[in-house]
Amino acid sequence: MYQRVLLAYDGSREGRTALREGALAARQFGAQVFLLCVVAESPGVRIAEASHAGAIAYAQDTYVELFEEAMRRLRELGFQAQGKVVTGEPAAEIAGYAREVNADLVVVGHRKKGLLERWWSGETGAYLSDHLTCSLLIARDTITDEEFYGTLATAGA
Repeated sequence: MYQRVLLAYDGSREGRTALREGALAARQFGAQVFLLCVVAESPGVRIAEASHAGAIAYAQDTYVELFEEAMRRLRELGFQAQGKVVTGEPAAEIAGYAREVNADLVVVGHRKKGLLERWWSGETGAYLSDHLTCSLLIARDTITDEEFYGTLATAGA
């Protein structure tokens, strides 16, 4: 069913949830895995860059470290994942990379936002559902590393 799974990862708890659920789905379907980390270029980041030169570079370095850590975990699970770190608006970057790799499933985490934050940062989920041509899984099933590896073991990993 799914042959190419794109995991959107930002190192957050929600991002780790997406990474775990996406890895389980990819394992179940024998899918190829793609990983994308997006350094958000939001108004808040641009304000930080204006007041502290190097804020974007620091954020990018952090995301490269998160990306490398996630790639190591995926390799340990037996995946030959491909991916990249990009800077931009997360929803647009995810949708663009999904088209680029011809993904049939995109897995993202879900972070609850307050009204002001939602207004300030936009509607990522709505954008993705409108701009993806594949299935979208919004991961919410928070599981521990122990549960995750136990699930992989019972699935014959």
